[in-house]
Amino acid sequence: MLDKINSLEEKFNHISQQMADPDIASDPDKYTQLAREYSDLEDVVKAGKRYREVIQGIEDSEQILEETDDEEMKELAKMELDELRSEHEKLEKQIQQLLVPPDPNDNKNLIMEVRAGTGGDEAAIFAADLFRMYGKYCEDNKWKVELINANGNEQGGYKEITLSITGKGAYGRLKFESGVHRVQRVPETESQGRVHTSAASIAVLPAVEDVEIDIQESDLRIDTFRASGAGGQHVNRTESAIRIVHIPTGVTVSCQDEKSQHKNKAKAMKVLKARLYDMELRSQQESMASQRRNMIRSGDRSEKIRTYNFPQGRVTDHRIGLTLYRLDEVMQGSLDMLIDELRLADQEEQLKLSATE
Repeated sequence: MLDKINSLEEKFNHISQQMADPDIASDPDKYTQLAREYSDLEDVVKAGKRYREVIQGIEDSEQILEETDDEEMKELAKMELDELRSEHEKLEKQIQQLLVPPDPNDNKNLIMEVRAGTGGDEAAIFAADLFRMYGKYCEDNKWKVELINANGNEQGGYKEITLSITGKGAYGRLKFESGVHRVQRVPETESQGRVHTSAASIAVLPAVEDVEIDIQESDLRIDTFRASGAGGQHVNRTESAIRIVHIPTGVTVSCQDEKSQHKNKAKAMKVLKARLYDMELRSQQESMASQRRNMIRSGDRSEKIRTYNFPQGRVTDHRIGLTLYRLDEVMQGSLDMLIDELRLADQEEQLKLSATE
């Protein structure tokens, strides 16, 4: 680890010298690129400096214990050694996490799709509950949520709903939510108090810019239709709703949230690009060596990732074996207690993989 820290520190110092060069400082593009690299390295270099200090402190304390006969000095050295060893362990873990290459998509905005799965109306109600849960989480993080498409039912649930979420680090926080979410509870319509199991699936896709994926107009089939609400009720009399089919892949997206056909088309294209980008991303991941596949990083939507058990007030994330008896808080948008553990497990997995390469 020290060799890696030393190498990064040399790079950091070199970048610092470059930024002080008047010729580079007068070139906005070059300077901005260097400033970004400088910022990326700053935390690990700072932690590395303290790491070396702690190692030296441990060696000094051990030397005192070996060489001195003064009992008071020995006691002080033992206390300091315990503190330094504890800090050494924490710093080692922190630096390992800082050395994990960041996901280039982490700072992107995202498209979230929530779909009711098995369980009929109860699954649709659960999908609506998840929609509200993520909405509260976004509100707490001051992220903007925009409704793209919704297909509701008369019970207040959603067969499917598509959202655009905009905010710093949004994808990096929510990407682990992709997968099948299962709920166990007594539905309001259940007269005998039996617990039912139903499910909803979540897809979290990084939002992409126009430059990242090229879509040919000739590859699209665009249909218009009248927007409708829950139970088939017509919302308006004009054909403002849009359905776009990407012919080469068969991917289909719809949007009927706006009264303007132009705005619905723009939103539908945004979702289409995100889905095609996600398909390409998954194709690349599948081509990697099998050792690089793991449940957390792939977000495989065919896997049951989490169970919400209402009778027990329990939420369990099956990927990392984490169980919390804080279901009410989770459903109110307090997701960091889950997301932080998932991110930590992902970092540890990446460290293991990088060590074998």
